[in-house]
Order: sequence, then C-alpha cells, then structure tokens
Amino acid sequence: MRDRYDNPLSTTSPDARDHYVEAVDRLLAGQPGITTAFSRAVEADPGFALGYAGLARGYQFEGNMKMAKSAMDQARQVGQTGDDREASHLNAFGLLINGKAAEAYVAIRAHVDAYPRDALVAQTCSSVFGLIGFSGQPGREAEILAYTAALLPHYGEDWWCLSQYAFALCENGAQHKASAVIDQSLALNPRNANGAHVRSHIYYESGETDLGIAYLDDWLKPYDRAGYLHGHLSWHSALWSLEQGEVETMWQRIDADVQPGVAQGLPINVLTDTASILYRAELAGVDVPKERWKAVSDYALQFFPNATLGFIDIHSALAHAMAGNVEAVARLIEAPNATTGDLVTPVAQAYAAIARQSWAEAVDLLVSAMGDHARLGGSRAQRDLLEFSLLGALLKLGKDEEAKHLLALRRPALVGMRSVHGLRAH
Repeated sequence: MRDRYDNPLSTTSPDARDHYVEAVDRLLAGQPGITTAFSRAVEADPGFALGYAGLARGYQFEGNMKMAKSAMDQARQVGQTGDDREASHLNAFGLLINGKAAEAYVAIRAHVDAYPRDALVAQTCSSVFGLIGFSGQPGREAEILAYTAALLPHYGEDWWCLSQYAFALCENGAQHKASAVIDQSLALNPRNANGAHVRSHIYYESGETDLGIAYLDDWLKPYDRAGYLHGHLSWHSALWSLEQGEVETMWQRIDADVQPGVAQGLPINVLTDTASILYRAELAGVDVPKERWKAVSDYALQFFPNATLGFIDIHSALAHAMAGNVEAVARLIEAPNATTGDLVTPVAQAYAAIARQSWAEAVDLLVSAMGDHARLGGSRAQRDLLEFSLLGALLKLGKDEEAKHLLALRRPALVGMRSVHGLRAH
C-alpha cells in the first residue's frame, strides 16, 4: 500500500489508500472535496493514522480548527505502531495543527530532508503562504526558491512540484524560466488551481493584462466555487478588470466571488483580497462606498480580533482605517505581533494617516517600511498594495515625478499601467 509518491501507507484497505491518494491530489491541486475524500479514507480504515492527519490538514485549509485538532488527536491515538516516517509525519502535523509554527517548521524541514517525497508535508513550506512565506524572516523568497529547487530531483515530472518551483522562480524575478516550468506543470495537470494561480502571477509580473484576464476567464468557468483558490483567482481577475478600466466588471467579480459573505476561501484570503482590491480601486480613481469598508472591517474583527500574521494585520489596519474604526487600528499599533510588528506598526499608522488625508505623514511612514516588506508575507503582487499606497500618497502631495521614478525603480514591469490614478509613467 503506497501513495502516488511511493510512500508506504499503514493501511491494508485498498479503498482507504485510493481515497487518501485522491484527497492528497485534491489538496495539492486546490480542488474541493478534500475533507470528504480524507473522511472516506478513515471510514474505510478507522485505524489509518495518516488518513486522520490528512483530514486534520484538510480541516485546517477550511479554517475549521476545532475539527482539525480533533482529527489530529485521533491520528495520534491510532498511530502508535507506525514506521518512522509515519511517526515523523504525525509529529510535524501535530505541531502545525496546534499552532506551534516555529517548532513545526523545524520538524517539517527535518522530515522533508529525510522523506522528500512526502508531498503532503513538503507543501507546508513550498509557497508564499507557507511556513517559510509567513516566517517573518529576511530572505524568505530566496529560501522558498532554494527549498523547491532542492525538491525537484526527487519529484521529476510532477505537476505539483513543478508548479511550486515555478512560483518561487516568479517571486524571485525569473519570469521567463517560471513561464516554461509552469507550462510544463499545467500540461501534466491543466486543472491544478495552484498551477493556474502561478500562471496568473507570471502574467501579472510580466504586465500581460489581456493574456491574464483571458486565461482566467476560461480557467475559472469549470472551477468549483468551493475550491480554496476560487476567490483568490477571482481577485486576480478583478484586478485585471480594474487595470482595463472595466470597473463594472470588477465590482461584479468582487460581489460574486471575493468579498465576505460570498467567497468560500479561507478568512485570510477573504479579508486580504477584499481590502486590497477596494483600496487599489480607490487609488485608481474609483469611488468606494464606506459601507464596503465597514463590512471588511467587521469581518476582520470577527476572524482576527487581535494581532496575528503581519500580512493579515496590515490588511486589517487598512480596513479599519478606511472604515473609521480608529480604536481597532490603535490596538494593532499598540500590541503588534512579535515577528513583524516592526513593519506592521508604521504601515498601520500610515493607513490611519491616509484616512485622515495626512499625506506627508503617510509617505514618511510607508517609506520606513519599504526596506524589506517581503517579511510581511504574501506575494509581490499582493505587496504592491504597499507600493501603490506610497505612490498614491506622493501624488496627493504633487510629487508626480518622484512617484513615476519610484515606480520605474521598484516595479518596472508595471510602468504604464493604470494602477494608480494620475500615474501613468512612460
């Protein structure tokens, strides 16, 4: 009994194995039905420890941490007699599910060194939303590239590993190579949502707006809205609609697939995608009703009432500031997270200043955070929110040439786009 990556499985049930393989593929491909498939695996074999661990990870993807911890407890109870790989696998996921990120990272890196083809464990560090991506450490983009490159010899022609390597190349500026690798990945599995996501980022970083929106318009049609990347891919599409000046289409995408109450993705994506697109719309000259900001602020308070990851915190601060909730912004400033609070504080203060139209203060604060905002997490495309916030504030001060020069220096691929109202550098 082995999985698709030839790892031994501690089950004697062919049905349990088949459901497990299906579940892992669904998770790696961003397809819906992850917890359903893992549940079927443990129903077929109630003693299948890795099946319960996978179920815990599936619940984590759904944001259901109560069920995730319950499934992980069950995995430990039935996993007392497994081999060394299984014991290491369970230990790593146990730490991860229980929120011990630093310890989980150490355990996962050791596990992947020993068992590099255990993809379910390896994927926890392979993207900008993984343990490396949210580590808050300098050089995280280069580390993800090194990590995924080291996996390649162990996976060969594998659609998942190739897609992760392509994303790392993209985030490190190697667009041409990233494009060739993601085409190779998508040829092996065209319905890999993570692959479609990477392809979208490459189009974005290359300034290929028309190609990007045409690609996603086609790819999203058959994609189930329950897939955890549906809302985020719709965010990409909404951004491109904004860039094309198709504001009505942008609002349609936001209202149907991105904002709280309609998107079925993780709360981190719902919050950050909605706050980001709303402010980027404002920067592009679109009127955004304050009621929309209030809805996002309320959502942030519901799911992230306290400081957490820097990437979440800056978007929460933006939503609260634009909604006029000065108390919520103040809490993030006064009690920031320990890892990236040195960046969150000035960014949160900057958005509070922007809400007051104190543009010079906002510029000073944003400049102080520009040195290494990659530490906050997210992709380069997502962190363009900070870049464009600074450009927008400079334009408000009448510093058009400085803004154009800054854009050309920091994000040359985006020169000439309609990203910020009044700024179309040539």
